[in-house]
Amino acid sequence: MSGLMQRLPSMDSLVPYIGTILLILGGSVFYPQILGFEYLTQQLQISAFLGLLALGATLVILLGHIDLSVPWILGGAAILSTSLAGTGDAVLTALAIPAALLFGGLIGIVNGVGVAILRIPSMVWTLAVNSMLLGVAVLNTGGFNPKGEASDTMIWLATGQLAGIPAAFLVWMLVAGMMALVLTRSGFGRYLSAIGYNEKATFLSGVSTPSVIFAAFAIAGVCSALGGVLLAGYANQAYQSMGDPFLLPTIAAVVIGGTSILGGRGSLVGTIGGVLFITLLTSILSVMQISDAWRNITFGMIIIVMLLLQTLRRKGA
Repeated sequence: MSGLMQRLPSMDSLVPYIGTILLILGGSVFYPQILGFEYLTQQLQISAFLGLLALGATLVILLGHIDLSVPWILGGAAILSTSLAGTGDAVLTALAIPAALLFGGLIGIVNGVGVAILRIPSMVWTLAVNSMLLGVAVLNTGGFNPKGEASDTMIWLATGQLAGIPAAFLVWMLVAGMMALVLTRSGFGRYLSAIGYNEKATFLSGVSTPSVIFAAFAIAGVCSALGGVLLAGYANQAYQSMGDPFLLPTIAAVVIGGTSILGGRGSLVGTIGGVLFITLLTSILSVMQISDAWRNITFGMIIIVMLLLQTLRRKGA
């Protein structure tokens, strides 16, 4: 059954796409440019940054865990990549992106150790890791914006186009496609859902649950790091706390996409829809000059409503 959940999009997965269409139609009444090709492609480009984070978060949430270290994995990867690229050395510039992705994967493994081996609640452990990464960054930069700049490759991946389609969006879809193949064509996807349903029973059935948890957190770390690389390319620099605004929208996108916060049920298709919905909603709120405070309130309310709906559905099942 869990394997089927990964293969067939449920009605929950379609909800954010319906919401996105309604946002486009409703927003066009007040802002006709929303229907323009240029505006829509720009939203696809911007959605890729959040989308990469949400892909990794989906794997972790399918396990029944949550990763709060996303902001500073993103920020750390951006600082590392721009610092290497900013040296002007050809070798270090070439290593900028691989080093950032390796950084994300290693932090993901550290998260996996805390959750799978030390058995510390993921929310507590990853929040502590995020705090330590913040401290390391402040020590490294002295509290000032880090020096360095994005490489040409980073800038093109973030802002370039292929046949009129944003390169960042294509990167996001490529990663999503690769992850979908892994989830549907290997035991890894089944194990993710099984652990989310009942970790103890999955372990007793012979599955190496720590290995699955390590892999999920490592992949999530790489996705967060790649999001940081693209965001640094978009801004042509890294800056302090650049990942902070992405934590709540990342969780909101996954939950809106139908993934159960308790684990065991969800899909990447739904997450992609959730990202598009959140990105467009953020854009419309910006056009309406809604403050960041009210945006956060909006995202929080969306998460609460979706969690309540999931709870009611479980009780009615």
